[in-house]
Order: sequence, then C-alpha cells, then structure tokens
Amino acid sequence: MGSSLWICLILLSLASASFAANPRTPIDVPFGRNYVPTWAFDHIKYLNGGSEIQLHLDKYTGTGFQSKGSYLFGHFSMYIKLVPGDSAGTVTAFYLSSTNAEHDEIDFEFLGNRTGQPYILQTNVFTGGKGDREQRIYLWFDPTTQYHRYSVLWNMYQIVFYVDDYPIRVFKNSNDLGVKFPFNQPMKIYNSLWNADDWATRGGLEKTDWSKAPFIASYKGFHIDGCEASVNAKFCDTQGKRWWDQPEFRDLDAAQWQKLAWVRNKYTIYNYCSDRKRYSQVPPECTRDRDI
Repeated sequence: MGSSLWICLILLSLASASFAANPRTPIDVPFGRNYVPTWAFDHIKYLNGGSEIQLHLDKYTGTGFQSKGSYLFGHFSMYIKLVPGDSAGTVTAFYLSSTNAEHDEIDFEFLGNRTGQPYILQTNVFTGGKGDREQRIYLWFDPTTQYHRYSVLWNMYQIVFYVDDYPIRVFKNSNDLGVKFPFNQPMKIYNSLWNADDWATRGGLEKTDWSKAPFIASYKGFHIDGCEASVNAKFCDTQGKRWWDQPEFRDLDAAQWQKLAWVRNKYTIYNYCSDRKRYSQVPPECTRDRDI
C-alpha cells in the first residue's frame, strides 16, 4: 500500500505540474511582418527600420493598423507606450475583432487622463454581437514612460488578458451555461489611436485639449502566434497541435490565479459582474471566471 500511495502522489504531482504553464515569450518582429496600416497612413511614423512605430492623433484624424491575416485562436502580444501628459479624451486600443454582424471581439482600451491622473485600462469581450462585459483597472505603473507588454491568449477553453506577466482577466468558455464563446469566427488584430472625448475620460466630462496635439502612442513587438484562417473558415486545422491549446493552457495555475487576485483586490475600479444596477442577477460566466 505504501508504494502504491507514493506512486499515486508522484502521478498527481506530475499531473498538476503539467497544468502549470506561462505563455511562451513573444517573439519581436518588424511591423511589416504581420501588420499593415488601416487609415490615415501619414499619421503613422516608422522608427528603427520598422521595428517600432508611432501613431499620431491630431484634431483632423487619428490612425490605426491591422493584421494581415485572420486568426482562430492563438497568442497575440504588443508592446505599447501610451500617450504621455494630458491625454484626456483619447483612446489607445489593441483588440481582436471578427467582421460579421454578430461579431466577436476581445478588447484592450486605454482611456486617456488629465495630467497627474492615472490611466484606466478597460477590457471587454463581445460574443455573438453581445458585449457589455466591461472591466476597468488602474495600472500599477506609469504606462507612458516605457513599454509594457499587453497580450491575449485565446483557445477553446478560455481567453486570458495579460499585462506583462500578470493575468488581469479571464473569460472562460461557458457555452454550457448558455453564454456564447468565440470559437468559429476568425478575427483580425487591430490597433488604433483616436478621439473619444464624448465618453473616454470621466464619462465625457473631460474634453480633448487640442493645443496638446499631436498625441503620440508608440508600439513595437508585433507578435502573432495564431492559427491563420481564411475569413470563411469555421475551424482551426491545427487545433490541438499548437502550444497555446495544450492542456496546461486550459486554466490558470495557482500562482497565476494569485496574481489575478492581487490585481482584482488592489486595482479593479469597475467590474460588470458586481454591477447590480445593470445586472439584477449575476451573469452566469462570472462565477466560473471567479469574478465574484
């Protein structure tokens, strides 16, 4: 019995170890490898041979870029340095989105501030055209002085938002609870800098000060490790074969959940899961995502 017990304990420890993994380190590549400008091409500035770009916003226009390919699942990462100083009214965005009417979308949105006030990072998830799943946090560093990495891991089991190596949000596949999950609509990756002073800063009370223009957000890294698909594809032909859809990435490990709890406890300023004015009942995915 003693030897059998030890064998069981060893197997359990190996099993738990196999379900404990951090995403692979992103591989930095030049802008042109994975992305193309989308609009206002003259407001995109290329630096260091295209390994770094700047998006410029003025009173005439913002600008943006998108991935060349569309993807079903993967790991997507961007280093971003946000608009410094008085950025009230501006939004710097990094998100994935499908193109159908009932679209799926995975959002990072950085809401500008008045000088001295902290940036707000808003995340959201749309599935089947339904959003209204906003969460907002303050960042625990100044995102304007140096680059920080913002990443999305998306597979059949979960979507995880990361800031550097910290998971800040999980959205589990809760299809069995009646909550749609993005699994059959390829998405492109989009990045943009634009004016949203009708809502972005203090609900639209703080307007963009155009005397401070141009507003500049910087990007580098441009990492994409996903299953590329045609816009009509309904499945990923490498499903189960890539690192990000292996069993160890079906959930966070204990250390990652602890990091997420730290972010929630210290820096979360809004969570739709606990907003009883909007939702008289807790949305079913919130329990599974450990949001409440």
